[in-house]
Amino acid sequence: MLALIDYGVGNLFSLKSSLASIGEEVTVTSDREEIAAADRLILPGVGAFGDAAAKLSSTGMAEVVRSEAARGKPVMGICLGMQLLLEKSYEYGEHEGLGLIPGSVRPIADVIPKDLKIPHIGWNRLAFPGEKDRLFRYIEEGDHVYFVHSFYATECGESTIAVTDYGAPLTAAVGKGNVYGCQFHPEKSGEVGLSILRAFCEL
Repeated sequence: MLALIDYGVGNLFSLKSSLASIGEEVTVTSDREEIAAADRLILPGVGAFGDAAAKLSSTGMAEVVRSEAARGKPVMGICLGMQLLLEKSYEYGEHEGLGLIPGSVRPIADVIPKDLKIPHIGWNRLAFPGEKDRLFRYIEEGDHVYFVHSFYATECGESTIAVTDYGAPLTAAVGKGNVYGCQFHPEKSGEVGLSILRAFCEL
């Protein structure tokens, strides 16, 4: 069973529907016992980093995610949920993240050409900077996924497992041990996205 963490920030319905379509049993929950009983966790998120980090903390979910990750449970963050896994964000100030993956979150405006639109919205191809990670076992380099973001993860080092190009290379996915993050939305990325979710559910 997979627990989709509900802390008041996230597009839970479409993600739950996508997971159900690949046969995964899903519970949407903020209950510590249900989360502890789950085989794996997904941390969703949309909106501003600071607000989401505050809700994670105030609901006690920050502590829960850290402790479950420390136990070795597979954890995946999606979009803002991925960014929350990092050490800190510079989105409208400086905010502390969960610190499960090295790196920080910064504006894409700092690195992309000025003529490109922000937010970055649309389909972009994935490239793998090293050996293809097990999260991508069912897809190929060059497959396209769907992005919606104005900030990106950087300084992630060897934890960067996929990148995309939007006038500059941007981190598309990160992974360290049992903790993963996708900047793109697998639940909005058609068969490619479902294949990534399927691989995560097999970890």
